[in-house]
Amino acid sequence: MISFLIRRYQEWAPSKIRGNCRFTPSCSDYMLLAIEKHGALVGVAKGCRRLIRCAPPNGGVDYP
Repeated sequence: MISFLIRRYQEWAPSKIRGNCRFTPSCSDYMLLAIEKHGALVGVAKGCRRLIRCAPPNGGVDYP
């Protein structure tokens, strides 16, 4: 269910919002990868920590 919601966000969120991610992979892709690798609870927690870090001067390549 969580993955479904993230994928809908990726499809429907304005490109102005989605196109500004400072990290590779994007924050939404990161959360999907983290959920696949660690399960829903840990994956969402890792994804939320990533969203909090998504501000200058942070950025770069960061995989779960």
